[in-house]
Amino acid sequence: MPDREQREEQVRRIVRSATFRNASTLQQLLTYLTSKSVAGTGETPKEYTIGLEALGRKEDFDPKIDPIVRVQSHRLRTKLREYYAVEGSQDPILIQIPKGHYLPTFEPLPAGRPILPDLPDLPDTGVAIPVPDETIKPGAEKDPRVGSAAYGTRWSTSTRLVAVAICLLLVFLGFWIGRLSSRIDSGGEEKPTWRQGAADKDVVQSFWARFLNDDHSPVIAYPDAVFLLDDSNDLFRYRRGASDGRGGMVEPHLARQFASNPQLVEKAGQLYYDNGYTGTGELEAVAMLSGLLGRMGIKPVIKSSRDLTPDDLNQHNVILLGSPFQNVAVAQLLTSGDFVFQNPDQRHEQWRAQIVNAHPKPGESGAYGTERDPDTRVLASDYSLITIAQGVVPGRYIADLGGLDTKGTQGATMFATSSFGVEQLIRALGANNAFPTSGPPIFQALVRIQLAKGYQVLGAELTSLHPMPEANTQRPKAGAAAGRH
Repeated sequence: MPDREQREEQVRRIVRSATFRNASTLQQLLTYLTSKSVAGTGETPKEYTIGLEALGRKEDFDPKIDPIVRVQSHRLRTKLREYYAVEGSQDPILIQIPKGHYLPTFEPLPAGRPILPDLPDLPDTGVAIPVPDETIKPGAEKDPRVGSAAYGTRWSTSTRLVAVAICLLLVFLGFWIGRLSSRIDSGGEEKPTWRQGAADKDVVQSFWARFLNDDHSPVIAYPDAVFLLDDSNDLFRYRRGASDGRGGMVEPHLARQFASNPQLVEKAGQLYYDNGYTGTGELEAVAMLSGLLGRMGIKPVIKSSRDLTPDDLNQHNVILLGSPFQNVAVAQLLTSGDFVFQNPDQRHEQWRAQIVNAHPKPGESGAYGTERDPDTRVLASDYSLITIAQGVVPGRYIADLGGLDTKGTQGATMFATSSFGVEQLIRALGANNAFPTSGPPIFQALVRIQLAKGYQVLGAELTSLHPMPEANTQRPKAGAAAGRH
């Protein structure tokens, strides 16, 4: 067993890594859980205690209602595997959190030993072939540190061809039987589903039909950040800290501690919690998405991101609006891809934030920020991200349309609901071999939004598109708080 100093140094190495760079909640959770393990008491912390001490939940936190501890622990396990697959492949100590437990383990690793085994040589048919958990290479001992799906048996060429032929035959038979059944049910005429109808109309509806799958009531979740309201109806930004319902009085020490401008807050007198303000760009985005879905015969559920429930995430596809600065649900429900929102100053915002490109391709920049007219200093352009990621269960997905500014969110939505924008996305996905045979593509698209007068969206253009492999996405299980531009 590594000594205490070695274990603490390994934790610091992981927290400082690029993999965990923009995952502050996971940094905090890892540090907290490993400190309990290093202490050596052997006592596993309870979900309630973790929620209060590591995740900032209030004393009335109920793990049976709010599964945030399980959600973030799942994210942490996924993030640790991502770290050890690349940056930590040569680290001397492996940190794991066993499934069903919250006390991390520390395992010494021989120098040069790979963390992940080589994948088996499976047939390249363009279709993902799952490997059963109990299937292991002959003579190989299963490594307890990795999922069993990483193992498999090698198939001979003849076996591969037979398997592919059988799969194609089954697909054809299923398609033929389905068409015959639809004719019978409709008295001899084909009865198209809404998905078929949408796919036949135009490229935009076809694209979004892949995201919706069979969901007739997807959820559109807008941000509504918490502000502190004084008696003069002036607002003060309140990004974190305990809060009460709208109209509840704010305790002075909380306002001074967590408000973005504590000097002004101290002079403001009595303050009240208020979350009744949402950016104009998000309102425009809701209207555009509702109109598109309405034309497809779909009736979305529109709600605040802070009101998302586990049932929403398990039973429906979810479209989030806004960046993680304003919409906490984005930060909680989506893991980082190559593009991440980053604000160097947590207390000062005002168009200082950037979208950072962790892996720039040729011709791409490492960071993108809001641009101003050099003479008038009026906002001239903004950048936004369009993200589609895996949802809670197979067949469910989460999308986010978010800009650095509220108008960036509006522009991203205009782009993603227009034939001009969707055609650009499809071409870029095809160039990256990232358009699947079924279901929506999993990707991040960086879009530049052109503005007039700082608030009129003139146009949008695709700047870059990076596919996100499934390993970089996660399946959340909880609702989230929300925010606003």
